Formats: sequence, structure tokens, C-alpha cells
Amino acid sequence: MEVKFIWFDGAFIPFKKAKIHLLNHSLHYGSAVFEGIRCYETEKGPAVFRLKDHVSRFFHSAEVMGMKIPYSRKKLTGAVKNLINKNKLKECYIRPIAFYGEKMGLLPIGAPLSVAIAVWPWGKYLEKESVAVKISPFQRIHPKSSEMTTKISGHYYNSIIAALDAKKSGFDEALLLDWKGNIAEGPGENIFFIKEKKIFTPRAGSILPGITRDSVIKIAKNLGFQVIEKNICPGEIRRFDEAFFTGTAVEVNAIGRINKVIIRNGKPGQITNKIKEKYNDAIRGKIAKYKKWLDYVKIN
Repeated sequence: MEVKFIWFDGAFIPFKKAKIHLLNHSLHYGSAVFEGIRCYETEKGPAVFRLKDHVSRFFHSAEVMGMKIPYSRKKLTGAVKNLINKNKLKECYIRPIAFYGEKMGLLPIGAPLSVAIAVWPWGKYLEKESVAVKISPFQRIHPKSSEMTTKISGHYYNSIIAALDAKKSGFDEALLLDWKGNIAEGPGENIFFIKEKKIFTPRAGSILPGITRDSVIKIAKNLGFQVIEKNICPGEIRRFDEAFFTGTAVEVNAIGRINKVIIRNGKPGQITNKIKEKYNDAIRGKIAKYKKWLDYVKIN
């Protein structure tokens, strides 16, 4: 994972010197906000996928946590691209994070605020072409207990315990239900189902409405598919022909089994593969209409 530089509070510093104090508020109380972004190699050089959208959500998450980011959106987008250039990376994962510093006690008022960006090479998140998924005994956090449109580090305890439980049970990934018992999302992924050329995905409310999810919805509609956002109960899984996860880390990944229900003989379906192919072309600058989603990096 190690690279040469990290951007930390406005300066490029050596990777090994990026350190924080043990009594860090965000470390103890989960008060950090962050983003997960990817940069891909294209014919025109490295390009960051939907960078401005990710940075906008980063600022939204920070506002919810009472943080005043001391940099402009333009400054942070530039820092991301400069950091990729400085580390001479053609493809990478990008992690901007804002966190409260040395202060104990739940209220972060008066705590110092730091903003940092890390980049590193990171390949496929889910190792299998089609994964087995367990419906988690842990419920997705209630939408009235937080702001679901944010990426706050404390939210992810819920994802971690669900993922650990799934792995312990011999599955590749988890699937969480919402407080009403409807399908919500994976620990770090949104989910889609396909039936007779119609694509279904859980409606916003109890999920993080992901940027990759939004990209896939647009791609699917442009391919002529009807995309329906609705409540989906676990009992409906048997009737679907295909299923797949989406997310910055996971990209587009087929689901071959949910609990005991085998989907498409456990293999990726035709429509899933078609959407995945178009998504992969989009992130690499091969489709003109989606080039607006790319921010190119100048490598010196």
C-alpha cells in the first residue's frame, strides 16, 4: 500500500510521517468524514472518476459533522490530482478524510480539524466474478439515527460487523435490511436486481445513494433499460434473474447467491455483463457522452 507522499493539511509529506495523536477525537468517537474515489488509466493519461461529485459529498458530510473545511472544493480537487502526479500513479484509490484532532469528550467543539488525502494502488475489492451474499442479522442503521447521504466513519461499525459475520459464515459479502425489513444495501455497496429487462434497486432513504449507483442508473437508462427504485423485500429475491453490487471499490460485481437462493446458476448474467462493460468503458474514457465524468491528471 505504501506510496511516497500523502497530502496532509495543505502540504505533501512523506508517507511514513503522516501520523496523528493517540487522543484523536475521530479515532475514539468515529467523527471523521471521508470519500472513496478511483483514478483510472485512459488513453489520455490517468483520470479521476466523478471527482467533483465526490468532493461535493465530502463537503456535505463535513457540514453534517460540524466541520468547516479550510480549503475550497477547487483546492481539494487540485490536491487530489497533484498527489496522484507526485506519486507517479496511473491507477489508484483515493481517500480524502477530514477528522477532529486531539480532544476527549463527545462534543468536538474546539477540537483542531485536519484534512488529508491518501492515494495508493488498489485492485479488485471483491475477488470473485460472482459472489455469495448473506442477509445479515444486523440491521442497517435507522435513517432517523443519522444522515444517510453522508460518509461518516462512525457509520461503518454497522458495515464491519455485518461483513465479519458474513465472512465467518462462509460468504463473500453481507446484505443488510432496513428497519422495515426491506433490502437496503451491502456493507459498502448498493444493490441492483434484474427481471425481464427491468432493473430494480432499493429507493433512497435507508441507503447511501452512491455515486457509482447514480452512474449505473444513467448508463442502464441510456442502454434502454427501465430502472425502478422501490422497496424490495427478501422474499422477492427468488423471482429475479440477475443481481449485482455497485460501488467505488467494488465497481460492478455480479451476485451469484443470496443465502440459499442461487441466481443465474451462480454466474454473471447477460444484462449485468452489459452494464459492467459499459461502466468499464466509461471510467476509461472510451464513451464520449461520459467523458464529462472524468478529471484528467497531468503526469510530469
